Amino acid sequence: MLYSTCCNDTLCYAEHGSGGSHGPDCGFLPVQGGFRDRFLATPEPKYCCEACRLVLCQPRQTECGHRFCDSCINELLSHPKPMCPVDMEPLFKEKVFRDVCCHREIMALNVLCRSHSNGCVEHMTLQQVPDHLNVCPFFEVPCPLGKCKERVMRKDISDHLGFKCKHRESSCEYCKHKMPLSELQKHKETVCPAFPVACPNNCSHSPLLRNKVGPRLHERYSRVQWGRRVSLFIRGSNQDIRDHEAESAADHLRMMLSRSCALETKVEDVREELLERSKVLPGLSSRLAEMEKLTEELRDKNRLTDQKIVNMQKLMSSQSEKLLEVELELRVLRLLREEVGELRGCVPLSTIRTLVPSWDSPSPSSRPCPGSMETQLSRHDDMLSVHEIRLADMDLRFQVLETASFNGTLIWKIREYKRRKQDAVASKTSSLYSQPFYTGYFGYKMCARVYLNGDGMGKGTHLSLFFVVMRGEYDALLPWPFKQKVTLMLMDQGPPRKHLGDAFKPDPNSSSFRRPVAEMNIASGCPLFVAQTVLDTGTYIKDDTIFIKVTVDTSDLPDP
Repeated sequence: MLYSTCCNDTLCYAEHGSGGSHGPDCGFLPVQGGFRDRFLATPEPKYCCEACRLVLCQPRQTECGHRFCDSCINELLSHPKPMCPVDMEPLFKEKVFRDVCCHREIMALNVLCRSHSNGCVEHMTLQQVPDHLNVCPFFEVPCPLGKCKERVMRKDISDHLGFKCKHRESSCEYCKHKMPLSELQKHKETVCPAFPVACPNNCSHSPLLRNKVGPRLHERYSRVQWGRRVSLFIRGSNQDIRDHEAESAADHLRMMLSRSCALETKVEDVREELLERSKVLPGLSSRLAEMEKLTEELRDKNRLTDQKIVNMQKLMSSQSEKLLEVELELRVLRLLREEVGELRGCVPLSTIRTLVPSWDSPSPSSRPCPGSMETQLSRHDDMLSVHEIRLADMDLRFQVLETASFNGTLIWKIREYKRRKQDAVASKTSSLYSQPFYTGYFGYKMCARVYLNGDGMGKGTHLSLFFVVMRGEYDALLPWPFKQKVTLMLMDQGPPRKHLGDAFKPDPNSSSFRRPVAEMNIASGCPLFVAQTVLDTGTYIKDDTIFIKVTVDTSDLPDP
């Protein structure tokens, strides 16, 4: 099955030069947007521009991981506040980079010849299209003469120059002068010296050659004007013109009257047209009022949105304060635990006897029972153990809260990459899980999973990266299945900032995106996310550390 990114076979590419070679090289790239060629196989969605939805031409990748054609991203960056149309993230020119890998893969896609509608059946890679068009007999090129605006197939140029071109060279049959065929008729009618013409005085003399008609003709043309718009042309001798002016005064006045009546009729028509247009004005005024009302409603919605943003900021501030309070409590509990440990290890028996003076009482009946003391000490030990477990649990929760994200974005820092990679190769630890992150304080709970030595098709050759939906505390209030767009990205730590990324829309029929019944769903993502050769030769590993970014689109999430 063929795939075309254009609705017909008309190609909207820049005009190439009209030189002798008729080469299409400078017209290979589209003027605006992506390639409109007919592809033999349907291109993958990652090869399509997020703006024009055509196959990417000179692909550029943004910081948020989306790809655009060079002309499309330049148009977006020309706006006062450029934003990504996919996730509404702000765009910065210095953070947009060329996606060389994607460009190389696109140029390797197979396409039909651009002249396939003219009869060419050849197919080739997109990279080979310019070389093929330089020799394709079905490719349309401009006429070599330059003045002709027609485009003909390369195989028909000789036939066009010999029989069809309006600007081909021809000879005048009267004076034998050579000129373009398009100028021949005008030459005969105006300047050809050997062309036969009739006498201007309409005499019975046979036609004369144009260069034989001399200045002996004494008759002239006269133009008689009345007012500003009435004019009459007559031809004759001077005496005939004077006689006509004396005899036809009444006719001339009737002509002026007729012209005046015609002008009055036109004025009346214009007045009626103005009245009809004035009737439309109230309707236009009402539409203008409706538009102003709609604009005011949009302003109100904008104010409500601003208020929601302020409320969210307040909520985040209160959560930060609560985190600080939890941290202070943890510090106090740690101090108490240390003091209890010191007391248990350092308090001597003499101190206990001082604190319990009745122990040395001469009366045995007044001494405390050793068994009860041991029971109390055991009870205190149990209570200390419970407190230690609670402290450890709170410490773990605090660490999770410190690294958790509540805006749908995860920045995962993986240290000791070489050691972890060796563990993956040796099958000691095949995969790693990131810390959880959320789409909001009451949103979806998610994490990332990475196979440093690859998984499935990418095992041993690629780094595999997956996205995991986890069971959260507010799943009962959220819509299912999970439908938010997910972008996976490996961050480039070098100056070029050539981040590698991919994005996908969740399949609503997949069990990976339904409401979790266990701690987490089956991971879904990219087994062939990035080749090990690209990872090792680039600047993605620095100080034995890599960074992975996962972004979940939260723009259309409803409030729970």
